[in-house]
Amino acid sequence: MGTEMSQAHAAPAMPQETSASSSGQEGRGVEAPFSYRLGRRLEEYALLMRLDRPIGTWLLMWPVLWALWVSSGGRPDGKVLLVFVAGVFVMRAAGCVINDFADRDIDPYVRRTRERPLAARRVSPYEALVLFGVLIAIALWLVTRLDPFTIKLSVVGAALTVSYPFFKRFFALPQLYLGISFGGWGVPMAFAAQTGALPRVCWVLFIAAVLWALIYDTTYAMVDREDDFRIGVKSSAILFADMDRVIIAILQAMMLFALVLAGRSMHYGRWYYAGVAAAGLFFLYQQWLIRNREPATCLRAFLNNNYVGMMIFIGILLEHSVRQ
Repeated sequence: MGTEMSQAHAAPAMPQETSASSSGQEGRGVEAPFSYRLGRRLEEYALLMRLDRPIGTWLLMWPVLWALWVSSGGRPDGKVLLVFVAGVFVMRAAGCVINDFADRDIDPYVRRTRERPLAARRVSPYEALVLFGVLIAIALWLVTRLDPFTIKLSVVGAALTVSYPFFKRFFALPQLYLGISFGGWGVPMAFAAQTGALPRVCWVLFIAAVLWALIYDTTYAMVDREDDFRIGVKSSAILFADMDRVIIAILQAMMLFALVLAGRSMHYGRWYYAGVAAAGLFFLYQQWLIRNREPATCLRAFLNNNYVGMMIFIGILLEHSVRQ
């Protein structure tokens, strides 16, 4: 990684270690009150966990909600639902922390990430690891509320989550691995917790979720393509190059087809397919947004995926509401 950093001669200098509790008062030699310093630490930890940016949580939550409603016939178990909602929130936060820990010497060279707490040296690597450990402990406690089969699947999911930030160092398509580890693995876990089985429709939804993560994270990677290429970070946006829009369109079509197959398997009707069609319209809008590959509009396209997941869930929800 040192050779990659030496190539980034145009990047800003690495930030120096600073105290997260520094303020105007301290600049005058007066130590800030403990309550103030504690508040600043908690604020930095919240930023490290991306609590100010819930879009990532929603993008991980929607496939889990699809799976819980499909597997339960529209009536998920209350305890299972609560555990999964809390689990998605905690694991997304843990994933952000370990990702920033792994990228702490890369993020300062990327315009979008240089002000993150670890990159800006406002939080130490040790603090990040402690926070990650606490989050993982909470996630483990949550999953122990479920059955043994789901617990076994969660071990695989945890291994995928922890390995992702390091896997992207050498894998040319890290967004695919992200889809498997973050975007999709909650689907079989949800089916296992709800039914104790992994039927065919479970894996069709898993494929749809993985394709969706590849779609939205490639769009996200288009925002940082120039910086990533300069410092040697691998991404699907770099791999796809000028074929990015076409490949994203193909992936969008494949995801919609997988959702249609899932609907046929469940004998769903017009409400479900209306939701899938609405998701398709949002995909068309995203294609329009990324037509010029401008970072700002690519970011808007990424954020727009929240509505894709929402429309699919609303379709599933209405389908089961009408049936009942």
